[in-house]
Amino acid sequence: MTPTTSLSVDQIDLSDIELWSQGPEVIESAFRTLREHDPIRFFEEPELEGAMYPRGRGYYALTRHADVLAASKQPALFCSGEGTTIVDMPPDFREFLGSMINMDDPKHARMRRIVSRGFTPRHLDLMRADVEATAAELVDSVIERGEGDFVTDIAATLPLRVIVDLMGVPRSHERFIFDRTNIILGLGDPEYIPDQTPNGVMTALLVAAQELSLFITELAEDRVKDPKDDLITALVSTEVDGEKLTPGEMASFFILLVVAGNETTRNAISHGLLALSRHPEERARWAADFEGLAPTAVEEIVRWASPVIHFRRTCTRDGVELGGQTFEEGDKVVLWYSSANRDAEVFDDPFRFDLGRTPNDHLGFGGPGPHYCLGAHLARREITVMFRELFRRMPDLEVTGEPERLRSNFINGIKHLPARWTPAPAS
Repeated sequence: MTPTTSLSVDQIDLSDIELWSQGPEVIESAFRTLREHDPIRFFEEPELEGAMYPRGRGYYALTRHADVLAASKQPALFCSGEGTTIVDMPPDFREFLGSMINMDDPKHARMRRIVSRGFTPRHLDLMRADVEATAAELVDSVIERGEGDFVTDIAATLPLRVIVDLMGVPRSHERFIFDRTNIILGLGDPEYIPDQTPNGVMTALLVAAQELSLFITELAEDRVKDPKDDLITALVSTEVDGEKLTPGEMASFFILLVVAGNETTRNAISHGLLALSRHPEERARWAADFEGLAPTAVEEIVRWASPVIHFRRTCTRDGVELGGQTFEEGDKVVLWYSSANRDAEVFDDPFRFDLGRTPNDHLGFGGPGPHYCLGAHLARREITVMFRELFRRMPDLEVTGEPERLRSNFINGIKHLPARWTPAPAS
């Protein structure tokens, strides 16, 4: 949507969680103002009364596509190992909660070499039938109802179930995982963490992460004794240059996988349906040639949704220049992907939802470089398969109310999305 409000630079505070509760038009307006008038603006970090950690030094917001791209391509100058969240965390917490997204080479390269054995395009192509079967199964489970919450019934369940099946986790644990991932990425939302004091949020985060860690550790120990044909077995048995994942690394990667692999794809699918409902001409265009338009349609959905709003990097030396700004060692820079994906310098008519957009150099999977999303290929597959099944089985699926959005400046989430449809017979 094209922003209809107008904010001045001085009215914008990206650290104020209340800004992120005012809806997409206000947020889009804020970023457009920053891109045009102060594209690398400095912001103070929020001062949280009673927080466990001291207030940070503040950060520079990179809002233009070119600057986000440049920082992504230069990990030696803008590192991830100091943390990818705006708020600083102790080193042990960083790796426990973020795994390799909070690592630099050579540690990052070692970790990625090991885990990528389970995420090659060839391996994921072999899963195609499994993803298709899961999507069909989900539609089967809800189609006779004629209405429901699209997010919890369909969009959130598909990527979670694919990961659960891929890892070899019993489906009986889906709800357990779903609830804890909601906590980890919904820290600012009282639906998931009622106690919104800093200590209440931190306690909920650590408990959720610890419960996931203990859960996967038990499963990994079982696979060592009794190997199976699943990703957990592959990860505990894979060696690269004589090295395997440690139990701690295995637990940390599982947290990253179920959180990132679930939340980001679920929100892309949710935003995709909302956009199709609000742009019926694009929906009709895709329905008329689903397979022909699918590759560009999926990329546009990811650009439009920008499920991960930002990641942080830290400058590694004095005198680094980027976008006309000179940084000092230790300066935090925040890569606002959602802003970069609306940059008129890169995208023609960026507020137009165009399923045939070409080129589409979005940063919805992060910028190029060592931290480009490991699961991008799988995410594209899941989005394509889910919408193919929806067009085929629920052709009149429509949104019936306003989306209930996640209160967050990190994940562009939709928590609930009411929808209805007319059941169609299975083929």
